[in-house]
Amino acid sequence: FTVSIWLYLLHYCEKDLCGILYFIDPKEMYSTPAVFLNEEGYVHIQMHLMRGDDLAVKTSFSLPLKQWFRLDLSFKGGQIEVSSVGKNLKRHHHQSFIFREDFYYDDTAGYFVLGGSGYINGIEAFFGPVKYHRLNVLETEQISNPLHDKETVEQIELYYERCMDIQDIVYEYRYIVRQGAKAQRNCYYENRYLELIHKYGEKSKCDAFMWGKELREKYHTLFKLLQEMDFSAPNEDGSDTVLEVGQRIFDRVAKGLSSADGLSNMGSSVPLLVDSSCCGYHRASYFLAVIFETGLGVPVDRTKGLLYSLVGAQGNERLAVMNLGYKHYQGINNYPLDLELSYAYYSNIAIKTSLDQHTIKGEQAFVETIRLMDDELLKAQTKENGDVFMWLKHEATRGNAAAQQRLAQMLFWGQQGVAKNPEAAIEWYAKGAIETEDPVLIYDYAIVLFKGQGVKKNTKLALELMKKAAAKGLPQAVNGLGWYYHNFKRDYRKAAEHWLIAEELGNPDASYNLGVLYLDGIYPGVPGRNQTVAAHYFYKAAQGGHIEGTLRCSLYYITGNMEDFPRDPEKAVIWAKHIAEKNGYLGHVIRKALNAYLELSWHEALLHYILAAETGIEVSQSNLAHICEERPDLARKYLASDCVWRYYNFSVSQVNAPSFVYLKMGDFYYYGYQNQSKDLEVSMRMYAQAALEGDSQGFFNLALFIEEGNSIPSYILDHLEIDQALRSNNTSLLQELYYRCWNNSNQESISPCSLALLYFYMRVFWNSILQSTLIYFMGTFLFSILVAFAVQYFQSLS
Repeated sequence: FTVSIWLYLLHYCEKDLCGILYFIDPKEMYSTPAVFLNEEGYVHIQMHLMRGDDLAVKTSFSLPLKQWFRLDLSFKGGQIEVSSVGKNLKRHHHQSFIFREDFYYDDTAGYFVLGGSGYINGIEAFFGPVKYHRLNVLETEQISNPLHDKETVEQIELYYERCMDIQDIVYEYRYIVRQGAKAQRNCYYENRYLELIHKYGEKSKCDAFMWGKELREKYHTLFKLLQEMDFSAPNEDGSDTVLEVGQRIFDRVAKGLSSADGLSNMGSSVPLLVDSSCCGYHRASYFLAVIFETGLGVPVDRTKGLLYSLVGAQGNERLAVMNLGYKHYQGINNYPLDLELSYAYYSNIAIKTSLDQHTIKGEQAFVETIRLMDDELLKAQTKENGDVFMWLKHEATRGNAAAQQRLAQMLFWGQQGVAKNPEAAIEWYAKGAIETEDPVLIYDYAIVLFKGQGVKKNTKLALELMKKAAAKGLPQAVNGLGWYYHNFKRDYRKAAEHWLIAEELGNPDASYNLGVLYLDGIYPGVPGRNQTVAAHYFYKAAQGGHIEGTLRCSLYYITGNMEDFPRDPEKAVIWAKHIAEKNGYLGHVIRKALNAYLELSWHEALLHYILAAETGIEVSQSNLAHICEERPDLARKYLASDCVWRYYNFSVSQVNAPSFVYLKMGDFYYYGYQNQSKDLEVSMRMYAQAALEGDSQGFFNLALFIEEGNSIPSYILDHLEIDQALRSNNTSLLQELYYRCWNNSNQESISPCSLALLYFYMRVFWNSILQSTLIYFMGTFLFSILVAFAVQYFQSLS
């Protein structure tokens, strides 16, 4: 077989090996082939031989950095051919390896991995086209694997060339400024002023350097900013100066864009954001990706949007990775529909989400589903000086356990508009645990003491508190005791005993932990690993909302390597996406957007809701559309696309879309929206989906279609599970729709559905009276009498 891979390699591995391409067999072991990169840039190839041994070889040539090349590998019998080919398709390097026996190779069971996985870190690179010839051994000249999308390929090259210049400028500028008197001699300052400048606090800077006029003009915004920054103080914390410059640039731009009328400055902000991105501060990269993809204050440029999304993802910017995952999941904005690639992005952030939740550092906030049309939820938002917070604090001080618990949660996770403050949260956990004897507060305080989150570790006190909470019957505390025996005492028997009890009490953490025991082969009394039983427990944990359990199951669905989990890439993406969207860094952006909206800071709200919406999280998409409906002037001025249409459309494409969004899109298709033509069938589909979500308005609108003389397609009625017998005439179908409408509405008060159902029954009753035999007879009788009187009248006249 032959494999051909295009790569743009940024760095060699920091240590050991990192993955390029490898095959995982059904036993979750490396098999043939396993191709890695080492810290010196050489290719490490590991093969499984027919007799069961594993042998590895290493190329004598290293792979090039920051240039596109193609890595070709051919495998036949016990021989490997490795070639490196440039963009011009000329061979740079070639090497052959001959093993003492043939390779064992079976790709019919298992799966291939490109880059990183749970087993090994991936290479730091951009992947181009990859081709796998299962049944052919090809020479380099015979391989047809062109480097497509040349515009993006060139943009990546140009970006890193520019960034090398910017990083060099920053390093040299810092070096010159820090030379003190030596550097000042190269400046335009006169020596007699140096003492006065230093005395009165003038920042150390330099107005003239060795850089030529052309370079200064090319990066004039960067030079101007550098001259305003103070580099005289040494980096005592060992921080990266270039990254620090990138952050300072970004903070300045973000502050400007968030100000009143800030989006008007987008054109001048873009070059600075590029400089920030080049300095390695990749929040700027994601800003650029969204700006160019949506046309936020600039013309739409899909290629640059993709470039900065990819660059941001390389820099581990969470939102950039989610943006790529979402676009490939939906196949929108010229991104190809690719569920495997979407899963790779989403699972990356899902794993980070689990890790991020265990750290109290960074700009994170709890991801809350708060809709801008929900007045009650908006009123419940608060700050540290807000009425809600102050009332909770008052009640907590008086010893109210529920208030202490809510206050601690708000402060620990950054919920309901309150800034994250773990130290203050722990004070309330401690106070509640000691004063109120509340089992939840006792448990929460025990956990932070065990982990040392914001407080010094105290295992002894933590164990006492955990036992106390467990004695009160708290399921998570029983699970916590199992966790203690597993992690601190390595007593797997006691751990399993506690986890079995906690699982019976419905604790998903316990289900996951039991799965881990089976997966690691350490379940008491059960020899060896049992992945099938482990997967059963992971699935049960996932059903209870457990993050790691959901992640495990999503991996089973993407690989199809487990018997009870048939390969289902779409389900794998949905599950990984669900976890990724709990990420605290995304929550921070959503919270900033909501706070700006509540403060009527429209530019800041629009900016941050766009940043969140482009990651694919539904609540931000529908909220953004709502803002654009509230402020159409703002949307028309700064966005290239129709904001309302775009984001409501995005929202209805989600698996968790709320019913009001389906109703909104149904109305758009029913009445016609601006440049969009009417489409009654699509409108019916939207109303039907709202109805399936339990929204009475959906049933009501479908009934109106029939009242207007339209027919509902049978596949929509099938979707609604309406019996065939009820479809024979409109009367029975209307009765069913109005009944469901009433059944899904508030039956304790008069609703449009109850009135519509009453009116429908009155019409049916009246029609039945008009169509009865009695009425026919009475009508005939009265008509006969009328005729008799008429005849008699005319006779009397004559």
